[in-house]
Amino acid sequence: MSNMSENQRAGFERATYSGSAERIRRGSEKGARIYSVIAALLAVVLCIAALTFLDGWPEWVVLGAIVITAIGFMLAVSPRREA
Repeated sequence: MSNMSENQRAGFERATYSGSAERIRRGSEKGARIYSVIAALLAVVLCIAALTFLDGWPEWVVLGAIVITAIGFMLAVSPRREA
């Protein structure tokens, strides 16, 4: 950027590139709500099904390991995680 003129530099520093959320089109929030409701209902149904089919403690240990791994993965890829 040091070899650019004032006008060239100003072209890169427009409002659309500076992080202004007013000009950047966002996704459908209605679609995100519908997806969240469907995903929550599906999660509840799958949890109930899993709890009815677990027989012994080894299966509970495996389920616990899967849940802990999923939570760890969510924490690792969280956008709010500090480096």
